[in-house]
Amino acid sequence: MSDLSVQQEYSPNSICFGCGPANEKGLRINSFPEGDELVMEFHAKAEHQAFPGMLNGGIIGTLLDCHSNWTAAYFMMKRDGKSEPDCTVTADFHVKLLRPTPFDAPIYLRARVVESKEDRATVEAELTANGKVCATCRGTFVAVKEGHPAYHRW
Repeated sequence: MSDLSVQQEYSPNSICFGCGPANEKGLRINSFPEGDELVMEFHAKAEHQAFPGMLNGGIIGTLLDCHSNWTAAYFMMKRDGKSEPDCTVTADFHVKLLRPTPFDAPIYLRARVVESKEDRATVEAELTANGKVCATCRGTFVAVKEGHPAYHRW
């Protein structure tokens, strides 16, 4: 098993704001396989606050979106016996903000595929801080074909 996150291993040149290792101003999330899930830990910065002490909802959405997208891509790669994932994009995702998320505590995400078809997967994810679930997400992520602007982005 690699010490690299799935983002570092499969898309080291990605410029995505949420998960691109090559975006110096991005969040640069790092997701790791753990059983049937992908997990990650994130440490927010002061500029990620919505109001004093609390994480911005857009940052929460980005964390859930990118982590879930990678969960789908990694799952489909393994399911299909491929050596690298197809590029996937978000078709839809729905975030529920359950409570304010502190920005100064470690933030943990956990995501799993709950349904899949040939070219897509539905993922459920949760974001926790201080031992409490602060946000959840359910989304559909689709593998793109040649001709789509995101094709070959990884």
